[in-house]
Amino acid sequence: MAEMNVIAITSGKGGTGKSSICAGLGYSLSKQGKRTLIIELDFGLRCMDIIFGVKDQIKYDLGDVLEGKCKDIQEAIVPVKMSTNLNILCAPENPFMVVTADQIADICQQVKKYYDYIIIDTGAGINSHVFDIVEQSNMILVVTTPDPICVRDARMMSDEFYKRGNQHQRLLINKVSRRMLKTGIINDLDEIIDNVGVQLIGIIPEDLELIAATGKGAPIPYGATSLLAFDSISRRIQGQDVPLTLKFK
Repeated sequence: MAEMNVIAITSGKGGTGKSSICAGLGYSLSKQGKRTLIIELDFGLRCMDIIFGVKDQIKYDLGDVLEGKCKDIQEAIVPVKMSTNLNILCAPENPFMVVTADQIADICQQVKKYYDYIIIDTGAGINSHVFDIVEQSNMILVVTTPDPICVRDARMMSDEFYKRGNQHQRLLINKVSRRMLKTGIINDLDEIIDNVGVQLIGIIPEDLELIAATGKGAPIPYGATSLLAFDSISRRIQGQDVPLTLKFK
C-alpha cells in the first residue's frame, strides 16, 4: 500500500472513541477537498452507518464483499450525505467474520484511484489480526484517553508496531477535559506522551456536541471544540504546519 495515503486508526482498548475519531477525521479531510473512504473493521460493532445517518441505505457491507455476495465493491461503498467527498464501507454485523490483511490490501488497491485518503477503522484490542492489517498502512494513529489503563495498552500496542519496524506512528489523545486533569490521575498531557512513547499529532477534547451529533447522524456543529481539533489534525496529516489545538472545557 506504499503508494496510497492509508491511515489506520487503532487502540489497545475499547471505549477510547476510535470510531468517532475516524468519522471526525474523515469528515474534516473531505471538507478540505480530499476524497476520503472509511473502511470499518469493527466487526459486530458496526456504527459508521449510524454516525453518518445512512443506516437505511446500506445494501451491502464488507462481509458481503468478502463472501462474494457483492460482486462490485462500488455497490457496497455508500456516499455520506453531509459531505460529497466522503464515503464509507461498513463492517459486517457478524462478529465472527474473519478478514485478512491481504483482503484489505486488495480492497484498497481496487478503489485507490478514487480516493486521496483511505481511513481504516480497526477493531480494538491487541491481537495479531489487528497488527497484520494495521502495519501495512502509511500512517498509524494510536488512540488513547488519559485513563492510565488506556495509556498502558497504547504503549503495549505501539511497542509491538516498533518491533515490527513500523516507525510511522502518531499519538492521538481523546476525551481530554480540565476536569480529568484536575483529578490528579495524570499530572499533565506530557506524561501520557512520555508513557506511550509516540509523537503527538493531536488532542481531542471531551465534547458533548460530538456525542450528540454522532448519535443522531448529524454533522458536528460548526465551532464545536472537537471539530476544531479534527480540522487541525487532518491538516497536520497532510503535512501542513498547524499548531496543536488545546481548547477544551
